[in-house]
Amino acid sequence: MNSFQKGIICLSIFIVSVFNTLFAQSSDKINWKEDLKTYKASIEQKHIDIYHSITKEDFTKEWNEIYNNVESFSDFEIILKLMRLTRRINDGHTAVSLRNLSTHRFPFEIAWIENRWYVVKTLNKNKQILKTTLESINGISIDTVTQKISEIAQFVENEYSLKDRTGSYLTIAELLFNLNLIDSTNEATCSFRNNNNELIHLKLNTITNDIWENSNLSNVTLTVPEITKPNSGNRNLWFTSISDTKTVYINFESYPTFEEIQVFGEQLVNYIQENQMKNIIIDMRKNGGGDLYVGTVLAYALNLADSIDWKNGVFVLTSNKTFSAATSNAALFKQLLNAKIVGQPTGSNPNGYQDMDSFILPNSKLVITYSKRLFRLSNQVNTALQPDIIINQKKSDLLKNLDTVLMELINLIKNR
Repeated sequence: MNSFQKGIICLSIFIVSVFNTLFAQSSDKINWKEDLKTYKASIEQKHIDIYHSITKEDFTKEWNEIYNNVESFSDFEIILKLMRLTRRINDGHTAVSLRNLSTHRFPFEIAWIENRWYVVKTLNKNKQILKTTLESINGISIDTVTQKISEIAQFVENEYSLKDRTGSYLTIAELLFNLNLIDSTNEATCSFRNNNNELIHLKLNTITNDIWENSNLSNVTLTVPEITKPNSGNRNLWFTSISDTKTVYINFESYPTFEEIQVFGEQLVNYIQENQMKNIIIDMRKNGGGDLYVGTVLAYALNLADSIDWKNGVFVLTSNKTFSAATSNAALFKQLLNAKIVGQPTGSNPNGYQDMDSFILPNSKLVITYSKRLFRLSNQVNTALQPDIIINQKKSDLLKNLDTVLMELINLIKNR
């Protein structure tokens, strides 16, 4: 084969390659106008009361601005604009979910403690940043970053879930990039401050959620010496005694099935009666919601335990992460079990739009969630379930892996 023939072949390959690339881009182009029509029509039809906070005129005006200018926006810019619009519905269960998108994240998780963002989970290879505070991303102060993220964070119902959701959305690279906070979705330089007040500058590569979930991680585990977690059973729903007290501790982190809660409730009441327990602590600080009627089965079972001090002995732990059905159940436990709420205000409101469902936009495959019901479980409108006893995690205890909330509540019970 002569050089001319080789050149022709190379040119042909190049042309085919360019054609295929262009064709692929064309075929992958999302029909956002159809998706936007579906979004508006579906959410108006399915939501119980979409215009309870934003007027139909304002909603339609903002929707029109997106629809009429859709060709000038990138895909993710459209998603951001939909997130902003959906936030204006002012309903923590009505949101633009990113779960169907292939996004990247920075390999750490943060928690808001004593007005600072502390790293509570990271890759083993970066464990030197565990328990440090996040100070900046690409030289931009964390205050500026959180302000911008807070404007588009989803599943926000009040000021408490706003703080929690901001922390969880802050690690999503595509959001940071499209908000002009980082230059690439692949990496960024993050600055952390350790307990010696020293700054650690670390260039971090982003990873997918699948890689994150299957990585070797270092995380902060807050405990108290009086509680030993059982070795077997459901890791998100279990009970045990608290040493040196007549108290049963129930870790209620997520909702099981009706059948499972019935079995759990029977075992729990038998244990309480056999050991003549006087106090109950129901820990719902990490419970993000589920089926509130499953929670009422637990209340029914506990009501059969006659050894409990029903005047002063029932406590429910809540946090800014406590959301949806977990908030509703905490409010019901306060009424049905005469429980005292301990910890932080909840991330959702006991009076509010709940019972979440979803639909998928046909082209982008974006998931849109919405509320089907309106619950009224409190005399206070549009506010979180407030604790009877406010206890926040302390930095000093975080550094020692101690759970401030549980520790102080157990001491209160012991000293009564």
